[in-house]
Amino acid sequence: MRLRNRSEAGRLLGRVLEKHYKDRPDTLVLGLPRGGVPVAYEVANALHAPLDVFIVRKLGVPGHEEFAMGAIASGGIRTLNSSVIRELNISTDLVEAVTKRETDELRRREHLYRGDKPFPDLSGRTVIVVDDGLATGSTMRAAVAALRHQRPARIVVAVPVAAAETCEELRREADEVVCAATPAPFHAVGLWYEDFSQTSDEEVTDLIR
Repeated sequence: MRLRNRSEAGRLLGRVLEKHYKDRPDTLVLGLPRGGVPVAYEVANALHAPLDVFIVRKLGVPGHEEFAMGAIASGGIRTLNSSVIRELNISTDLVEAVTKRETDELRRREHLYRGDKPFPDLSGRTVIVVDDGLATGSTMRAAVAALRHQRPARIVVAVPVAAAETCEELRREADEVVCAATPAPFHAVGLWYEDFSQTSDEEVTDLIR
């Protein structure tokens, strides 16, 4: 199974979620920029739910940036993959340098996507957090940890495609995890899309509007 693009993935995921979350006034869909936002847009349309954005940045291993050693999210939350850091002998100074760089980018994107618009009140709401897929899950774990501070009633992680073991791990942290497909061997999210081209800042801003 390969998905045509992120929009098709979002429509597929929306159909999976409709049974329990369509037309519920307490539900909010949050897309993780950038690639998760086109997926979340289609999910929000299917559920007749409002859409917003939640900024999370992967902490990539220097020289191999697609390989995550952790992630940061709005609210000053940082999660680290200690086994990766230990195995690759990554120094504390290097971890802090990558964290600072990604924090600067997180703040830039918050201003670009949200402007002066206040973040929605999540207290007592069901929050569906959407990305275009899960490999290691470090970015999503950072999102869930940060969102807990906003006191939602329920956090639902929802993705069109994921590694099965990552979905199982996230079930210990989120209230519900919906992985529409868990092909094996998984390797990488991009392998399961025909078009996995980078989502632009302009596209994210337009979809949020």
